[in-house]
Amino acid sequence: NNNLGELGLGNTTDRGDVPGEMGDSLPAVNLGTGRTATALSVGTGVTCVVLDGGSVKCWGINADGQLGLGDTVRRGDQAGEIGDTLPTVDLGTSRTATMVSVGSGATGSTTGTVCAILDDATLKCWGTNGGRLGLGSTADRGDGPGEMGDSLPAVALGTGRTATAITTGNAHTCALLDNGTVKCWGDNVYGQLGLGDTEDRGNTAGEMGDSLPAVALGAGRTATAISSSNAHTCALLDNGTVKCWGSNPDGRLGLGDQGNRGDNLNEMGDNLPVVSLGTGRTATAVSAGEVHTCALLDNATVKCWGANTSGRLGLGDVIFRGDD
Repeated sequence: NNNLGELGLGNTTDRGDVPGEMGDSLPAVNLGTGRTATALSVGTGVTCVVLDGGSVKCWGINADGQLGLGDTVRRGDQAGEIGDTLPTVDLGTSRTATMVSVGSGATGSTTGTVCAILDDATLKCWGTNGGRLGLGSTADRGDGPGEMGDSLPAVALGTGRTATAITTGNAHTCALLDNGTVKCWGDNVYGQLGLGDTEDRGNTAGEMGDSLPAVALGAGRTATAISSSNAHTCALLDNGTVKCWGSNPDGRLGLGDQGNRGDNLNEMGDNLPVVSLGTGRTATAVSAGEVHTCALLDNATVKCWGANTSGRLGLGDVIFRGDD
């Protein structure tokens, strides 16, 4: 899909849907003279890359400043907008990025959040706010002049805490911290923040930093990876198990029912079961989709659960898994 210029090709023509569009016929994205990419993230209508020098470029929809350029003008949907013409995101004086994450929400959404972990392990987020930027306000950032760079505060993660990984969902954001804990903020209607309630965090003053509790993963447990999507979050734990919380109408949490987790007391920590991956199996990676979840297992196989419309679970049918 390319109706918003998210492919970065200077037009809005979809690619890959008819013969003759792939292979040598598919142009590479022009990142600028001599520039290459070291990391990338694709969200709903937006694509961002970390370039070889640590700078960040984004293109696609920009309704709320997702591109971090101080305006709401789309980039990538017209000729002459990519390459050297596309400015890099101002991350602050002498700051570069090591990781970028673009929010992915419901199909057709024009909202979105982008977060980057910087070279000093601080975290900055811009685009659609409502609390998901973790700045104690609801004002979007990046959609007007003077909002980026040194004017954009880093997210307060707690005294002495830094980020090692970041995942942006549809309306919430989670960070894996340097001590293996997980903190989440933004929309919490389904308990996707994993705090035992449905109160949003990060949209008013005094909710971030040391005031924001870490997600209870279980006694002695820490996380090694995290993934968020539309309204649920999953964590890969230090012992190779997987735990998921938030919305669960289709079994995306992999717990054999359709009950949300994390929206009420006593649902997290040791009370939150791990996903049953099979006898003796552990996970090495996990990825949360809009309505389903997949895990890469220790024997290099893949298992997926949740909604199965369009066969997204890869099982040769459209039967949901994990909801019964």
